[in-house]
Amino acid sequence: MSREETLRVKLDALKQEHRDLDSAIEALGEKPFRDQLALSRLKKKKLALKDEIARIEDELYPDIIA
Repeated sequence: MSREETLRVKLDALKQEHRDLDSAIEALGEKPFRDQLALSRLKKKKLALKDEIARIEDELYPDIIA
C-alpha cells in the first residue's frame, strides 16, 4: 500500500472517530447532570482529531500556487 493510500485510510478512520465523538458529546450534553470533566476531555480529543485531520489533508492536497 502506498503512502497516499495509507494516509487516505487513516483520514477516513479519523473522520469517523470525529463523528463518533460529536455524537458522544451531544449525548452527554443532553443528560440532566452533565459530567463537565468528561465533556471537556471529549471536546479536547475532538479538537486534536480535527488538527490531525487537517494535517493529513494538507499533506494529501497541498495548496498549489499557480
